[in-house]
Amino acid sequence: MTRLRAGVVGVGHLGQHHARLYASLPDTALIGVTDQDLGRARLIAERHGAQVFENLPELLKTVDVVSVAVPTSAHYGVARTCLEAGKHVLVEKPIAVKPVEARELVELAKAKGCRLQVGHSERFNPIMQAMRPHIRRPAFIEGHRIGPYSERGTDVDVVLDLMIHDLDLVLSFNPGPVEEVRAAGVPVLSSTIDIANARIQFQSGCVANLTASRVSLAKMRRLRVFQRESYVSIDFQSRQGIVGRRSGEPGRQPGFAIEECKGGDDEPLKLQLESFLRSIRTGATPVVSGEDGAAALEVAYQVLAAIDSFVHRQAEQETSG
Repeated sequence: MTRLRAGVVGVGHLGQHHARLYASLPDTALIGVTDQDLGRARLIAERHGAQVFENLPELLKTVDVVSVAVPTSAHYGVARTCLEAGKHVLVEKPIAVKPVEARELVELAKAKGCRLQVGHSERFNPIMQAMRPHIRRPAFIEGHRIGPYSERGTDVDVVLDLMIHDLDLVLSFNPGPVEEVRAAGVPVLSSTIDIANARIQFQSGCVANLTASRVSLAKMRRLRVFQRESYVSIDFQSRQGIVGRRSGEPGRQPGFAIEECKGGDDEPLKLQLESFLRSIRTGATPVVSGEDGAAALEVAYQVLAAIDSFVHRQAEQETSG
């Protein structure tokens, strides 16, 4: 089997790991990397025996697949250039900054016959894969994704930086179309929203209550799913989960039978890249397709619109008071 020739655009915090894995996977060869910081690009390239390219067009002449791990604000421009060159693309989350950009990338990938996958890595977290069979028809979903402040990712607000992970997960449970979104959020340490809470109601009756913060002292990545006669609790950090099922005799006080679960040790990014490469070889739709990434971004913008309304209401109340 001929190995796919891979390249990485942006070899910072995430991109360096894309490069490492492409260099180690049996069905890919890491050809080269490019980055605005050429010193950083040389360091990563030398580490894995790859070539440094001073610009993206030169890299694209030599590869079949590309990982785009540049800052979010550059996702659209870089991914578009790669797709226009006929390359298969894995772009880190979110797919783009604006929904119209996401839709354009999806259409471009179709026109070029290229696979477009979005890096929503929690889909590939071993604990998520272990717990997914237990999630059937959620009625209420509660998520917390919080952590200490970091400059990385602050080119966008916390909804696009962190909450987007949980929006993608919720949509992957097929709750149906969104009916209503209410949200609140405030900037704390950056110029954009740093903490946000959203209540999303779907036409099916399912409700998702999601909190994202990058100004917390501790780190938490948890999701709880409640459904008829059972609930599922997932800790993405510890890779531990709980399934609670209704128990007890009919007519007696109901209780829960608890089953504890543990996810494997596989690296989510490795599983993600393997899935991406498999979709290229088989022609299958990627597990997290461009359409999935665009759908999560659409809901994220509904959350942002609701936050904007919240902020305006607060300002009006302060003025009138």
